[in-house]
Amino acid sequence: MSVLSPPARPRIPAWIRTRPAGGDRYLQLRAARQGFKLHTVCEEAKCPNIGECWSHGTATFMLMGNTCTRRCNFCSVNKGQPGPLDANEPSSVAEVVAAMKLDYAVLTSVNRDDLPDQGAGHIAATIEAIHQRLPACKIEMLIPDFRGVADCVQRVVETPLRVLAHNLETVPRLYRQVRPGAVYERSLRVLEMAKEFRPGILTKSGLMLGLGETREELLQVFWGLRRHGCDILTLGQYLQPSPEQLPVQAFITPHEFAELRNAALPLGFRHVESGPVVRTSYHAWQHVESAEHL
Repeated sequence: MSVLSPPARPRIPAWIRTRPAGGDRYLQLRAARQGFKLHTVCEEAKCPNIGECWSHGTATFMLMGNTCTRRCNFCSVNKGQPGPLDANEPSSVAEVVAAMKLDYAVLTSVNRDDLPDQGAGHIAATIEAIHQRLPACKIEMLIPDFRGVADCVQRVVETPLRVLAHNLETVPRLYRQVRPGAVYERSLRVLEMAKEFRPGILTKSGLMLGLGETREELLQVFWGLRRHGCDILTLGQYLQPSPEQLPVQAFITPHEFAELRNAALPLGFRHVESGPVVRTSYHAWQHVESAEHL
């Protein structure tokens, strides 16, 4: 009996290219981070944009461990029962941010559905600790959906946070396949609640392209985000992290990304970042500069 080989992963097209890490500030930040046990998402995820982001004084940190209670099929983060929270993490992250003298810190986290407040208090404490140590550093937090619990959203947005991000990731038709456990309307409501609790906060959401969505579906999502007050939109190419995650259905060309940006901007977004290598934190410092000048 012959054994069938698994299908080959599609070759990444030539237009998905990034600059190698380097530059004086990148080297300074890397040296400053050394000596701390805490690592950045940029390093652990082997992000191709690390050189560009670090050269602009921006880095991303993941909070609350490395095990997620959700089972999203696009994500390679460990799934299962997480361990207890590290009570020292807020001060540890603040210490690293201060040592690196960051201009802009992006925080993200796993889902912690196992906790009474789903980690909202821990996230808020980290934001407050960073602000206390380095007040000039702008902070962006990419939050989970908190199951739509208003108190959790409120606890985070009432901190010295500049940008509240929550990614829709894909179009509603693909939610069951891509984001089991998430609800499209609930994610939209999370973004809307942030504005209700703090009207001046910037809100942001991102989509991965290449999972089988159509242009018409994307335009409907753009409208939905604007109706719920979203200020900043990011569009990037989905890349399969490993054979265990969903395969790429299509590689979107730079021209198509540019067309989608042109379609989204007239809807009223303050900033749209659209391109093959775009991730939520990519050019995050520019997102805020553009949004604040409108």
